Amino acid sequence: MPPADSGPRTAPHAIALKRALSPVAALLAISTFINYIDRGSLSLAVPVLKTELQLSPWQQGILLSSFFWTYTSFQVISGWLVDRFNVNWVLAGGFFLWTIATATTGVVHGFQMLLVMRLILGAGESVAFPSYSKILAKHFPEALRGRANSFISAGIAGGPAFGIFFGAMLIGRYGWRPFFIGLGLFSLLWLPPWKIWMPNGPGLDVPSTSQAPGLLEILRERSAWGTFVGLFAFNYLSYFLLTWLPSYLVNERHFSMQKMGTIGGAAYLLLAVSALLCGWCSDLWIARGGTPTRVRKTFTATGLAISSCSCLAVVAFASDARLAVLFLFVTCAGAGLCTANLWAITQTIAGPLAAGKWSGLQNCFGNFAGIIAPALTGFVVQRTGHFFWAFAVTAGVLLAGALSWAFVVGRVEPLRWKGKGFAVRAGASAE
Repeated sequence: MPPADSGPRTAPHAIALKRALSPVAALLAISTFINYIDRGSLSLAVPVLKTELQLSPWQQGILLSSFFWTYTSFQVISGWLVDRFNVNWVLAGGFFLWTIATATTGVVHGFQMLLVMRLILGAGESVAFPSYSKILAKHFPEALRGRANSFISAGIAGGPAFGIFFGAMLIGRYGWRPFFIGLGLFSLLWLPPWKIWMPNGPGLDVPSTSQAPGLLEILRERSAWGTFVGLFAFNYLSYFLLTWLPSYLVNERHFSMQKMGTIGGAAYLLLAVSALLCGWCSDLWIARGGTPTRVRKTFTATGLAISSCSCLAVVAFASDARLAVLFLFVTCAGAGLCTANLWAITQTIAGPLAAGKWSGLQNCFGNFAGIIAPALTGFVVQRTGHFFWAFAVTAGVLLAGALSWAFVVGRVEPLRWKGKGFAVRAGASAE
């Protein structure tokens, strides 16, 4: 595959580049889709396996949260790995590890071994987003990153949607053990195409004087903290919806389980469609002369601001179920504006030399939302007896995220790293 460069290119050259990178973007999106099915599979199976394995509610809670113990804590390690070694093989190794953990879950017995499999799953999946950012920063020009990230974002939304629609049905028909074994082994079919189409070559040019920065150098950047807070806000909404949306729709809106599943699946589908459209529109805007700073920050800040206002509208119009659901859909559409561009900002500012470590730090910080959002929402609902203040807190977090993308993140352009990290030759990252 011809190496990508950042300079001007003729139309035929640009078309050839898009065609060369299309299989890469598609495979990254598929791996994200599998990633999010695997991490959410246990929550689908708990109602069945808790009886067979005699799990207490406390043990169920530990199992459902244990994924984040290793997934969050391993982000920094995974970021270092993808910047230090060949990112293609780091991603392949992590993918193999997490799919084998999924398959093995179907044959284990007892709480302890199930816990071990969840911890291994989290460690394996921790390589995903640092690897995605490294690959996109290294091989995808700015004008293609919105679309590439939107494919990944569609996978993020598509995984839970598929799980809600089909996972429960498959478990009900075949049992939870065949479901896990089949899911893990079938997912391994991703690896041969990745071996064939994974991007090779030096990738985009980097200044010959640049060196890969250390973690402390990244943490000294104001823009880094802006992306950390921005991702935390987006993830807070994601985990709030993932963990509490079913309860809100059933207990407070009084929808049936079937209606809840339809609305929940449609909300995730709308988020995926919004991400795809906004990724394409943002790249088109840049191709027509828009600066990455204006384009990417407009989409991220505006998206979270829309979601913030819509969250308040969901409960403000609580007396009308149809309006509440409508604004719930608007909330998800706004999130799609943000998610198609938030990682593109990191990839551009960090550049090929630091995209892995920066993304690892960003994902580590951002995934604390997975710990805080479900617990805080449960506390608020228990104290108040309804979801008004839970949605209000979410709206406040989203507004803070919008302000962070708009005003804390600086110009969206590559930084010139001059730190004490390991040296990297021009035009390549460490392999």
